[in-house]
Amino acid sequence: MNHRIAVLLSLSALVVPNLRGAVAERPKAGKTAIMKSSEVKAGMQAIAWTVFEGKEPEAVPVEIVGLWKNAWGPRQDIIVGKMHGKAERTNVARGMSGSPVYVDGKLIGAVSTQIGAFSPDAVCGITPIELMLEINEYDPSRPSDSKTPDKGQMRAEVQMPGELLSKVMGAGMSIGNQQTPIMRPIETPLTFSGFQEDSLRQFGPIFQQLGISAVQGGASGALQSVKPAADWRTSLQPGESVAGVLVSGDMSVTGLGTVTYNDGKRVLAFGHPFFNLGPVEMPMSKGEVLMVLASSYQPTKIANATEIVGALKQDRHSGIMGELGATAEMVPVSVRVRTFGDHDKMRKEKDLHFNVFVNEKWTPYLMMLTLFNSISGMNDFAEDVTYRLSGKVELGGNKQLSLSTMQAPSDTPIPAPMVLAGWWGDKFNRLYGNSVNIPDLKSVEATIDLLPERRVATLENAWAAVNEAEAGSEIPVRVFLRPYRGDTIEKDFKVKIPAGLPKGEHRILLSDADTLNRMQSYAASANRFIDIPETISVINQERSNNRLYVSLVQGRPTFFEDDKTLPSLPASILNVMQSGRSATHPFISSPESLHEEFSIPFELVVSGSQSLKFTVK
Repeated sequence: MNHRIAVLLSLSALVVPNLRGAVAERPKAGKTAIMKSSEVKAGMQAIAWTVFEGKEPEAVPVEIVGLWKNAWGPRQDIIVGKMHGKAERTNVARGMSGSPVYVDGKLIGAVSTQIGAFSPDAVCGITPIELMLEINEYDPSRPSDSKTPDKGQMRAEVQMPGELLSKVMGAGMSIGNQQTPIMRPIETPLTFSGFQEDSLRQFGPIFQQLGISAVQGGASGALQSVKPAADWRTSLQPGESVAGVLVSGDMSVTGLGTVTYNDGKRVLAFGHPFFNLGPVEMPMSKGEVLMVLASSYQPTKIANATEIVGALKQDRHSGIMGELGATAEMVPVSVRVRTFGDHDKMRKEKDLHFNVFVNEKWTPYLMMLTLFNSISGMNDFAEDVTYRLSGKVELGGNKQLSLSTMQAPSDTPIPAPMVLAGWWGDKFNRLYGNSVNIPDLKSVEATIDLLPERRVATLENAWAAVNEAEAGSEIPVRVFLRPYRGDTIEKDFKVKIPAGLPKGEHRILLSDADTLNRMQSYAASANRFIDIPETISVINQERSNNRLYVSLVQGRPTFFEDDKTLPSLPASILNVMQSGRSATHPFISSPESLHEEFSIPFELVVSGSQSLKFTVK
């Protein structure tokens, strides 16, 4: 393949036309004559249009080197061209994807691939326009090779909460094994505005695995709204910059490319996939280029995303297609971050508001990323800080998800803010991973408190004043918790023995949240067809990790069904419930029944468990 390119370039060098003085009329929206790839010949003189600065595209002379057969796939050829003019200095830059190329006023395709690494020549691949026009057929299928965070390779061997966090951390460990092919789609510069450098360092590798470069940049204040701007009808002319919007508002994530074709309503761009998601509903915005950073390795357009003017509808192998004036709904998110000083006195707070792209694979990951970035932007972001989160998710049908947790630094190599972000993202992963229905998220709110010191405590010991009691009486209990660098915490309380508790041996279980959550979470995950209401119910029933739970344990089995706990279930009722059940909807059982009596709140993360045996006389 390298030999074929060398031959094509050698032949083209025999006839190098003088294109620098060429004058061409800037293309406009509307019906355009096209030239199929079969009609394109080596030596033809062409003009590409792309933005180097501002919003106006400029003409770039291109000499056609030839047709690279089946380079893009079976019966999918790539037109090879050599760019001149300003492109000789910048080379084929990230953000040029989709730049339309014309021969004698006829559209032949879009600049889409970079050929050769560190090449002194701006040699590009051009996706034929007939391949891009196929996108308009509105194929409803979803490509199997879509670029989503779950496709990241996991190579970490550290125990981490949630699948999302494992993907993020694992991506950073496997990024060094990639190879650079001679021809590759021009990387889409994914611009992060309002993001801290630490956020990009932590999350950047997974984007790089997907062939997308994460770069810090900017976005216009007009990107706050998800509604199309007033001038959407005249927007996104061929050669202008276009962006797909994953996050907008006080922080934004946008993928920049160039418009190839605009028929007045629909827009084609990129010439290669963005994420290859198939049918999508993603906001589409205009862009403004500050400059093209020249480089023999990674030339890049430095740009801002501006007003939203429509929505992307298709993300396919040969490009993206958007509809002007259309609206793609996003999830509005509000995050309040508060910092506390000595004696838990609040020092300051900041409020962030942004919108998140709706997609079953990307929404959980973006929720995780934006939450981590919300914390990273605080000056009080430090090593020995404990994070307390309370959140609320409003869903369609008047359903609500209530979330609460604390995360403190530990001896694991993962920082507490990342663990907190992983916990947060995993809740959305469970909602969007639902195989029955798609969740309808209306709004998301979260308050994160940054508390001084590492606030953790381990249940060290416990004892009961008596080991025999009558039903209906109370047993005095004392517990001892060992905090991080502090005096032992003692708590005294009484456990009420139910009047109907049978005679014999029983247990008082003192435990953290994980001990009680484990069995029910497992039961819910065992049913692959659990619906949205049951998923919400399971998450809402999860205990918070800043409390010590006191429960009575009896030696009778408990059965778990989806979001329901059925303690001490009679065999006759169980037989009726089990009849006709499929293997994909099983009962999960535990040999004991646990009755949660009450919990004791703490302003620290509680871990550990202990049982106290007693006998009912």
